Amino acid sequence: MKETDVRILRKYTNRRLYDTSRSCYVTLEDVKQLVLNGEQFQVQDSKTGNDLTRNILLQIISEQEAEGHGTLLTNQVLQQLIRFYGDSMQGMMSQYLEQSIAAFLEHQDRIREQMQTMMGAANPLTMMNRFADQNMAVWNMFSQRGEEEAGSSADAAKAAGDTSEESGKKKD
Repeated sequence: MKETDVRILRKYTNRRLYDTSRSCYVTLEDVKQLVLNGEQFQVQDSKTGNDLTRNILLQIISEQEAEGHGTLLTNQVLQQLIRFYGDSMQGMMSQYLEQSIAAFLEHQDRIREQMQTMMGAANPLTMMNRFADQNMAVWNMFSQRGEEEAGSSADAAKAAGDTSEESGKKKD
């Protein structure tokens, strides 16, 4: 199937959906997977050929909201959307929502990173790990310095001992 091809799903009066490209019946879950995979499709009424894609998509959204997958469309948002129908600003609202979602999707990775950073900063374990790492760095710095000083003191003592032995031999 070419990228420009649109998969056609036919909806029959018994409410079943038939995928014409795969020659099999599909469920709403299958249609949801098409959406998640970014595949282009259209749902047509089997008798009239009318486009029913929006109705099926709204049905999927309704089921997602009812299954407790988190609410994207709160009662307040839905009421406000209903108020826009028939309003002179309806066309602008539609464009605004599309552009807002497109902009959100463009910035989604950056938003996720920022959220993880914020969540990480608020996590007490993350803070304790940072403190522990800083303390270990300071400890390592002092222990290296102590080893270097001990090594140079031993070298100095050895050097001092060598010179005193040499001077003792000269006296004999």
